[in-house]
Amino acid sequence: MSINFNELRDLLGAIAHTDIAEVSLKTETFELNVRRDVTTKGQTVAPIASETLAQPSSAPTIPTPPPETTPSPAEKKWVAITSPMVGTFYRAPAPDEPPFVDVGDRVSNTQTVCIIEAMKLMNEIEAEVTGELMEIAVANGEPVEYGQTLMWVNPS
Repeated sequence: MSINFNELRDLLGAIAHTDIAEVSLKTETFELNVRRDVTTKGQTVAPIASETLAQPSSAPTIPTPPPETTPSPAEKKWVAITSPMVGTFYRAPAPDEPPFVDVGDRVSNTQTVCIIEAMKLMNEIEAEVTGELMEIAVANGEPVEYGQTLMWVNPS
């Protein structure tokens, strides 16, 4: 088993959004142990990762994901379109096609606004609210987590 930095980052990001307190991966040349303490309020302390390789090397620095942006008090009436699954966010049906929606567009409650690829399946995500698209919170091709805000819509 070989694991690259992006796969490791994705794995740690996925673990950070769960109640999993400890994970271990081990092969002949690689060992990874991740442990974290969960406080009583449901907040977590950053994961502690250790790595052992057959050849000496320094442990990789794993960036923590940036905190999710929240709207200002004046924007609280905005409605979030959230990801119903873990996967990869795509704004368009194909790389050479225009995006489903852009900031400023009017969206309807059954309109497809993006695609989430999960396990090689393309899942169309619908707006579920009618209004003006105010913000796209995720970059095209970026991994997303269950419940993560994808877009903000000002309902009207």
